Amino acid sequence: MIAMPRRRKRPIRPGLSPGTITVDGKHTKGPVRITVIDYDASNFSEKEVSTLEECFPYRDTATVTWINIEGLENTEVIEKIGTHYSIHPLVLEDILNTGQRPKVEDFENYLYVTMKMIRLASPRPEIQVEHVSFVIGPNFLISFQEDMTGDVFDPVRARIRKEGRIRKFGSDYLAYALIDVIVDNYFLVIEHLEEVVEDLEEDLVQNATPALLQKITVLKKKMITLRKSIWPLREVASGLEISGSPLVHENTRIYLRDVHDHVIQVIDTLETIREMVSGMIDIYLSSLSFRMNEIMKVLTLIATIFIPLTFVAGVYGMNFEYMPELSWKYGYFAIWGVMISIAAVMILYFRKRQWI
Repeated sequence: MIAMPRRRKRPIRPGLSPGTITVDGKHTKGPVRITVIDYDASNFSEKEVSTLEECFPYRDTATVTWINIEGLENTEVIEKIGTHYSIHPLVLEDILNTGQRPKVEDFENYLYVTMKMIRLASPRPEIQVEHVSFVIGPNFLISFQEDMTGDVFDPVRARIRKEGRIRKFGSDYLAYALIDVIVDNYFLVIEHLEEVVEDLEEDLVQNATPALLQKITVLKKKMITLRKSIWPLREVASGLEISGSPLVHENTRIYLRDVHDHVIQVIDTLETIREMVSGMIDIYLSSLSFRMNEIMKVLTLIATIFIPLTFVAGVYGMNFEYMPELSWKYGYFAIWGVMISIAAVMILYFRKRQWI
């Protein structure tokens, strides 16, 4: 079974000014977790901070700083970081808008990227969709995550700790690494979906029940949600690759091209699965029609056999006074013999024609 968390309402209310920083139309102070990773080719530091002000000194350093903010319920934190890093209010509004489609925007001093982080959650495989945003500056990257339930960025953190290639490049390469690991997890989700579809197909062939149709319908709705989350990502990867922004270096564009190829592969596989799911509904309807035809055929054959028997029984049920067979000693047994013979001949004829 596939389950997705209920999406939060759009934080935009009618009548609010553009760029108003609210959640569901209100200013909130929910929990938030902030972690800071600062590094260059030879140095590295990682810590979780209790206040946003502890992140501010990293803005003007020569090292690359990754500030990760988990939880979007604290509008005060979003406003403060927007003010300190000169982030446009409309960008802050999009960060809080969990229904925003994936996109990339160039604001000269920084790039804004928003997308969906789709992953399989434990203990049982359930697909979770989370709104993620990135603000990419010349020497910093700020990531905003919708929830505090974890993410898929641990491989990137491990690579930073091990003094890998990522430590030798700037914030644009860090952004590529984060986007790439999100896209790589799409493949895991797609693989899970393929297994679900295969199981449903087997159940459908063996026994097409209304409960199975409900599962197929739910799966189809989830596929629509995934399609809306993944399809626009083509424009994001392509936009970063061909962007004329000086924040994206030439050596990073090659890697972004690879991300674009992976997104296309995910989309192609997703479309194939969508067609299979749509085809399963047709198979279900065809199966019901076939079963109904089989039932009608059996009932028709039974009715056809009983038509001549009913005729014979009707003739000798008229009780006319001058019917010779009524006074015959063996008339009752003879009529039974005639009716059984008629039924047997008809059944043999139907078998010969392969109707039964």
